[in-house]
Amino acid sequence: MNETRPQLPSQRITLDPDNMQKGLGQLALTLIELIRQLLEKQALRRIEAGGLSDEEAERLGLTFMQLEQEMERLKKDFGLTDDDLNLDLGPLGKLL
Repeated sequence: MNETRPQLPSQRITLDPDNMQKGLGQLALTLIELIRQLLEKQALRRIEAGGLSDEEAERLGLTFMQLEQEMERLKKDFGLTDDDLNLDLGPLGKLL
């Protein structure tokens, strides 16, 4: 019995170094952005509660601005947008 079977798509994963780099960059930048947003909210709460001096608040503001600029540069390097970092968590909704 020489029965011909229909060709099924290969179940092997094709690894592409360019896509792997972009995927890892996306994951790393997503985590950094999530942590940045959490730290920024915490810093704002501390400022509003009077827990930071004017100088400390200024330093934090400059640090967050520099981090945002660096994130923009890295997103450009990896060819990512803000939407690429906002992962869909299914029933939980968007991450960011």
